[in-house]
Amino acid sequence: MSVVAITSTNLESAYLYVQILESMGAITKVMTPHDNGTLNNQLNNASAILLTDGPNVFGSTEYTKRQTPDSETIRKDQDEFELNVTRKALALDLPILAIGRGLHILNMCQGGKPPQQVTGHSENCSDTGKNLSHTIYLSPGAKASAVIGSAGFFRVNSNHTSGLREIQRSPKLMSTAYSIEDGIIEGLESPEHSWVIGLQCNPELQDQVPRSFSNLFLALVERSGVDQ
Repeated sequence: MSVVAITSTNLESAYLYVQILESMGAITKVMTPHDNGTLNNQLNNASAILLTDGPNVFGSTEYTKRQTPDSETIRKDQDEFELNVTRKALALDLPILAIGRGLHILNMCQGGKPPQQVTGHSENCSDTGKNLSHTIYLSPGAKASAVIGSAGFFRVNSNHTSGLREIQRSPKLMSTAYSIEDGIIEGLESPEHSWVIGLQCNPELQDQVPRSFSNLFLALVERSGVDQ
């Protein structure tokens, strides 16, 4: 049985991801930091992982001295849980799609530095209160561009208050997309693994990104059925 495991703060936060994946034929399993059982049991039958967006990353113990974010938006237990899930998934070479916060977790898991505060990338910065968008460049040759169907410039949503620059990127990961406005990393992939794609934008908000970005979820579902 092929199962896409979804990491999330809670079941409610995972609802949209579950809807999208199940509409594409996936069997889903939501994993939260407070689930009972060992990590091996939680990952039992999982054949792909979706690292979802969520609270800002603070980081596990080795990162806590590097930044002092607002404690109300931080969940250290979720950081530790998702870092452990990601380490295990990478060791098993499971397909991984990492979105928003998930991109930062992937980067930290591979030895990168935690994200830093950025301005102009969230609706809190908008005078109109409307969702912000910006232009990113997706590199030719990236797995994401092959999945989406093209490379180049795309207008996508912008919902984050923290981001990565090259100095924070793990040397084990390859930058595949950038914000045109300020060079913030918008995409990461692992050349050491079969299918590991991370994006800063939120493709689950399908009315805020190009329609072809839904192919990322479809590809994850398809990869979940590939023998590992």
